[in-house]
Amino acid sequence: QVQLVESGGGLVQAGGSLRLSCAASRSIFNINTMGWYRQAPEKQRELVATVSSGGITSYADSVKGRFTISSDATKKTVYLQMNSLKPGDTAVYYCKAAMWSGSTRYDYWGQGTQVTVSP
Repeated sequence: QVQLVESGGGLVQAGGSLRLSCAASRSIFNINTMGWYRQAPEKQRELVATVSSGGITSYADSVKGRFTISSDATKKTVYLQMNSLKPGDTAVYYCKAAMWSGSTRYDYWGQGTQVTVSP
């Protein structure tokens, strides 16, 4: 198991930047994939970005070129650097860890952090 705690959310004006952090309770070295998701009011949760244990990253089209996901295994933390923020980025951002054991995948979620982008 792993517990995840997000931080770094807040209120920012359009065009501004924020960096979210996701601190894990254990080493992330052998966590298969860690990612950031977001959920806006009355919308489904959506993938924002992921990073694999091998360092491969992927992004939603809506954030490519603006957001960067990274990890620091020594700090057991995954980051999401968000630049050029838009009001449409307003949402609760969640961190997720996905670990495989045999053919079973286990997903662990943080509690979320609110990001609000004003016009």
